[in-house]
This record gives sequence, structure tokens and C-alpha cells, in this order.
Amino acid sequence: MTPAIDLLKKAQAAHRVHSYSHDPKAASYGLEAVEKLDLEPARVFKTLLAATEKGELLVAVVPVAGSLDLKALAQAAAVKKADMADPAAAQRATGYLLGGISPLGQKKRLRTFIDASAQQYPSIFVSAGRRGLEVELAAEVLAQLTQAQFAAIGRQ
Repeated sequence: MTPAIDLLKKAQAAHRVHSYSHDPKAASYGLEAVEKLDLEPARVFKTLLAATEKGELLVAVVPVAGSLDLKALAQAAAVKKADMADPAAAQRATGYLLGGISPLGQKKRLRTFIDASAQQYPSIFVSAGRRGLEVELAAEVLAQLTQAQFAAIGRQ
């Protein structure tokens, strides 16, 4: 499987894996998952990486239908500034390819922030570590396994 699914199994965390046939021409991996799995967009989250002014990488988990508020992320992380991370650095640090970066089972333990909107749903969907593979789990389980903080970091 993937390091994300291996971690969930090892932790005996409640989850469900959903797969679909990934279209390499899809403009948005997250919105493709929404469409192919017939999901509510607000419950599907994308994993983005940002870099602080000191070069620290941060993981941000936000709804696919919105965007990441970099100022809010910087504030939540108590840093001066955050910008989107270099894609190659993101892939190296996580061990995943872009479009399939999971917040779970990353190569390096990075500080992780989950948009607070995730807490209003019984379960959310995040990448399971490969394009075309999503995992459904409770936001609290995701936060526990990634040692994440909830913060208002998403923008509609």
C-alpha cells in the first residue's frame, strides 16, 4: 500500500480507503477525488507544504474547494512569514509525489496544521499517499497521528 495506510493500520486507527481511476489530465487532484468519489467538497482536504522565513517546512491540510491563507498559517505556527514550499523540497521531505502528498506517513515529522473546518464533520478525506487513493477518517484521528493543531488556515 502506502506509508499513510501502513501508519493507520499500525496505529489501529479507524479509517476507510477509497480508490478511483486517476486521470493524469485532471486540473485539480482534490477536485477530481470529489467528482470521482461523489463527495461533498468541504469534506475533502488537500495537503500543502509551506516554508517559513527560516526554511522550516509546515504541513497545511485545507479543504480542496478553498485555498491556504499563508498569513493565517504563519500566525498559527508563530512565525513571521510562510510561502508555498518548493515542490521538489516538498516531495523530498514527505516521500510523496505532488498530487499524492498525504499528511500521514511522511518521511520527516513536520509541524502540521489542519483547517478548523475539519472538526465539524464526522469524517474527512485526505490523500492516502497516491493519486487516485483517498483515506476517510475522523479529523481528531488525523490530528492525533500527525500531532497537528487545528487552526483557521483555509480560505473559501
